[in-house]
Amino acid sequence: MADLRAVAKGLGWDQVKTYIASGNLVFAANEEPDDLAGRLRGALAKDLMVDVPIYVLPANVVRDITTACPFDDAGNRIHLFTCEAPPVLDDTLKNALIAPDEVIHIEGRFVWLYAPSGVARSKLFAKMEKVLGVAATARNLNTMRKLSDLVTTP
Repeated sequence: MADLRAVAKGLGWDQVKTYIASGNLVFAANEEPDDLAGRLRGALAKDLMVDVPIYVLPANVVRDITTACPFDDAGNRIHLFTCEAPPVLDDTLKNALIAPDEVIHIEGRFVWLYAPSGVARSKLFAKMEKVLGVAATARNLNTMRKLSDLVTTP
């Protein structure tokens, strides 16, 4: 995470903070999200030899999507998938994998998964990108709440 912070600071970004060791980065910069994602991806590939998809969400989107969570349960049972594009749900695969207590809720390119029995047991969670038909990254609601706090507090 220290290397990630250093790369972001090297791009001239301000208020650079990381949260847990999963690539969560909060920063201030005056560019479009797609441009920021491209710059960070390029710098990570050049400086650290790491090439991974990057998703940049403006602070208001992080706060709004977290607040709009449609489920009310422990934050480790609820996961948000941020998709690179709006998902094209494979209903046949979803129906084959989803447990009776699991629920999916889609809002544009954001997909909430409620898995009250835990994601370690969830067949759906393990195959979510295939079900969604697009690349995505997931964070549990606890992490999203913490990121929301970080983007609110300078």
